[in-house]
Amino acid sequence: MIVMGGVVGSGIFINPHVVAQHLHSSAQILGVWVAGGVVALIGAFVYAELAARLPKAGGEYVYLREGIHPAVGFLYGWIALIVINAGGCAAVAVTFARYVGELIPLGVPERAIAVATIVVLAAVNCVGVRFGSAVQSGLMILRIAAIVMLVACGAWGLLGVPGAAGVAPTPGSSGSTSLDLAAAFGAALIPVFFAYGGWQTANFVAAEVREPRRNLPRALVIGMVGVIALYVAVNVICVKVLGPAGLAATPAPASAVMDRVAGTAGRELLAVGITISTLGFLSQSVLTYPRVLYAIAADGLFPASVARVHPRSQVPVLAILLNSALTLAVLMIGRYEEILTYVESMDLTFFALTAGTLFVFRKRERCAVALGEMRADGGAFRVPGHPWTTLVFIAVCFLVVLHTLFSHRGNTLVIGVIALAGALFYLLRRTWANPAAGQTA
Repeated sequence: MIVMGGVVGSGIFINPHVVAQHLHSSAQILGVWVAGGVVALIGAFVYAELAARLPKAGGEYVYLREGIHPAVGFLYGWIALIVINAGGCAAVAVTFARYVGELIPLGVPERAIAVATIVVLAAVNCVGVRFGSAVQSGLMILRIAAIVMLVACGAWGLLGVPGAAGVAPTPGSSGSTSLDLAAAFGAALIPVFFAYGGWQTANFVAAEVREPRRNLPRALVIGMVGVIALYVAVNVICVKVLGPAGLAATPAPASAVMDRVAGTAGRELLAVGITISTLGFLSQSVLTYPRVLYAIAADGLFPASVARVHPRSQVPVLAILLNSALTLAVLMIGRYEEILTYVESMDLTFFALTAGTLFVFRKRERCAVALGEMRADGGAFRVPGHPWTTLVFIAVCFLVVLHTLFSHRGNTLVIGVIALAGALFYLLRRTWANPAAGQTA
């Protein structure tokens, strides 16, 4: 539930429209969602092996710290908290508030609803990981139900409900070159990866999972296969009911499908499902991302109090509160329109770097086995097709990042400033904590 909860948010209900604006045929639209799912599954394989090797709280932070350098791990944690998590949560919180306002006219600003939601979820997760994960599981089941409802109603409409006949596919432009198609495919991968992203958050809570070397790999693989099946099914329905041109012209394709096949009642029912979906994503983020801050503090790069767990709830309460406070700050000053570019470019950069650590860990393992320092662990999870599958994953991540950075140079400058601030903070913290460390950091 945590794996799927980290992936399934509001993106699948909106991003098919963004993809259809770049690609103009049914085959291309469905192809990019399948391709994105395959790449995401390879990424889940990589993270499954890393989880089996290092089942510790913090996920990517730990892998980058141990596989490359503590500074790289800290920089990931810095970017994850300020850009990836805080920005993403702020955007989704606004989306949640917007749908709540449509369903229940409360007469209060959207930001007020969003702020209250983050505060409530932080309080829920401070009670304990068992209670927080139970809430997360319940919301995930409701999210799956919303997607199944969309697919079922769309399929029912295709069987002959009046007004639900699919629009004929629109062929791609005959004047398009292979280079134009490649550029369009790359641009379409950004919203696809944004929708598929999030599987890595399950690794943040590895230290709190029973038998993590066995259960985390299973959760990652099974969870991502389930997500791919759901996402491809949604896009098949959207393309068949609305057609590629209709999908590109419809900012809320899921609602349009439901309106076409089930009328106003169906549209409102789906709005409830989307509201639940966004709430579930926020719940999952509040549950998992504070473990990154906890791991950084445990290494002495943040105040030690952030790494303390409450004696009764056994959760890092201060880490949860600080993480939520940062989300609230971004919520008050952030711009929703830039979230997709910021989050995805940074997420994919660290996906690629984290996947690269697998080569380091495997080389260390081979050396240790050759020296007789350890026995080969034949029972541990291994990435199928490594090193080729891992290299494909890294290459795709970097290609999409380069496309994003060149297309949005202003955002690149902002991200560079945030990264530089994180590097300076790391150096100052290391020097302050241990003057000798500052010379070798």
